[in-house]
Parts: sequence; C-alpha cells; structure tokens
Amino acid sequence: MSTKMPYLASPGVVAKILMKIKEAKTPDRFTQDFLESTLGFKGGTYRAFIPLAKKLGLLNSDGTPSELYKKFRNPATSHAAIAAAIKQGYQELYSRNENTHTLSKDHLKGLIVEATGLDRDNKVVQCIQLTFENLKKFANFDSTVESKLHEETKEGTEEEIKDDIAAKERVDLNLCYTINRVLPKTDDPAVFNAIFKALRENLIRR
Repeated sequence: MSTKMPYLASPGVVAKILMKIKEAKTPDRFTQDFLESTLGFKGGTYRAFIPLAKKLGLLNSDGTPSELYKKFRNPATSHAAIAAAIKQGYQELYSRNENTHTLSKDHLKGLIVEATGLDRDNKVVQCIQLTFENLKKFANFDSTVESKLHEETKEGTEEEIKDDIAAKERVDLNLCYTINRVLPKTDDPAVFNAIFKALRENLIRR
C-alpha cells in the first residue's frame, strides 16, 4: 500500500502559508529563502510545505511556481485552483471515490486507511486527513480551473466571431469599372450614336 500522499506533520501551517502566498508577489522560484525572508515562516515545520506544494502541483519540480500556483493567487480562480491541486495530490483517494471532498471526517479517514494500509490511529493517517481538510477550506469543488479556462476561451472565441461578422458587414463589394474609349475623329453624329448604343447594350445592361 502507498503512503506517498502529501501531508504535513503540522497540518495547521497550510492555511497560514497559503494566505501569505496570496498576498506576496509570485517568485521566480519558491525557495526556503523566499519562505523565510518574504513570507516570514522559519524552521523545518514550514519548510515541509515546499515538497507538499510540489506534490499538489502548485510548484514545479525545480521550485518554480506552476500555472496552478498563479491561478490560486487570482481571486477569480483561487478556490478552483486549490480544488484542482487537491485532486492532483490525492489521486489515490479520488481513484477510489471521485467525491472524496464530500465525505465526512470518519469516512475520509476510512478511505485513507484503505489507500495506505495503515492503522486507523496511525499518526500519518491523521496528518493526511488534517492536511486534506485544511486545504479543502480554500477550495471550491463546484468549479474547476479547467472549466473556467474553457469559459474564458469560449468567450474569446465568441468575440472573435462577432468581430469577423462585423468586419464582413463593413466590406463593400460594389465594383466600379473605368473604360477609356478613344473616339474617332468625325463630325458625323451617327458614329457617336452607334458607339454609345453598343456600350449601353453590351456593358450597362450587364
């Protein structure tokens, strides 16, 4: 059985760090120095957040903030981003129950026991459960980042279509022809009448 699900030995620090992340500027790399100097969290208890964030998909393997991290800092997609992060980090639970986030505390613990093979009273089981629950406080599972992005893309596409239609409506397809006809040198009106009659019959009526 796997015990690689993300958790912190002190699950309560999750909420504190996430709140600070929303306030601080996105770093080039999320390092221990950034955690301590910028966010103000010093000590091994807080450093454990970095590997946790990587498992959740908030940070890439090299410590650079992922798109999910940036979506979390955006108020419009923040709750949906954490929901996506939870589903990514706890795939083992969601593979057994796609509605893991709706389970009661007792049923959630039971699912963790099933996935890990550990005893119910094991410290790791408790830490996984509490870490999950602390993350869930920031999540909204009614919508996901993917659906929000799809909506944004759809809206953009609709705007492009409207612009294309408007552009087509502005196009004027009236064509004008300029015909230069060298008239012969003559004083005979019949010649001019014949020429204009031919033009009228062959061009103007078309």
